[in-house]
Amino acid sequence: MMNALLANAGLLVAIVLVLWAISVKIDDVSFIDAFWGAGMGIMALASWFQLDQPGALATLILVMTAAWGFRLGVHLLRRWRDHGEDQRYKKMLRKDREKGRFAFAALTKVWLGQAALLFLVSSPAQVGILAAGDRAVIAPLAWAGLALYLVGIFFEWVGDWQLARFKADPDNEGKILDTGLWRYTRHPNYFGDACAWWGIWLVTASAGWEWALYTVAGPIFLTFTLTRWSGAALLESGMKKKRGDKYSDYIERTSAFIPWPPKSN
Repeated sequence: MMNALLANAGLLVAIVLVLWAISVKIDDVSFIDAFWGAGMGIMALASWFQLDQPGALATLILVMTAAWGFRLGVHLLRRWRDHGEDQRYKKMLRKDREKGRFAFAALTKVWLGQAALLFLVSSPAQVGILAAGDRAVIAPLAWAGLALYLVGIFFEWVGDWQLARFKADPDNEGKILDTGLWRYTRHPNYFGDACAWWGIWLVTASAGWEWALYTVAGPIFLTFTLTRWSGAALLESGMKKKRGDKYSDYIERTSAFIPWPPKSN
């Protein structure tokens, strides 16, 4: 197990260094967001390929992680291509860019830190695949995890699709998306992310609770990030500045995270 995880870590560092070099070349680190999801899919693939005879349980975890990760990676890569440099990273690295320290800052402030967090969050998938080995039986707990994962995938994929359609319509300029899934939660895509990874964690738990205990920090940290750190909290701060009272009204009537019927006006 440890040797396999070290091999995964080495692969991740190698990929990150290549991507860092590209980001220095183009003077933009924003595409790291696309690697966040895709990198987790790569870690799952790396774990699966290290098994002599992957069983049904290991393959299930691989498919769940890859479907989530590569879809998110493509989605965010397209967004970066269409909109250019993310203002968060531009602000973070502004002083370093002015002082000629962009390359070093991009590596230490962005790429290496995100790589470590990526490895942590994807630990249930990596450890679950390696622990499952050639196991063919899929226990009831794994099916429960798959069900939770599918709920998450629905909210994330449909939420992203509804948001993309809303933004593509010029008539919606300056408006707040408060229909579809966005009527019941202000962040259906983030809620979906959390459900997907708690689902993967439950499938890993079906391979042995010791593995679940070793990796529970992954979904806990992801949920914290989505709700309190760089996810919903940061996004809503920007939306309040851009949309003012409109967004404040939306906050008043709409659940922050867990889907719930909206309050009446």
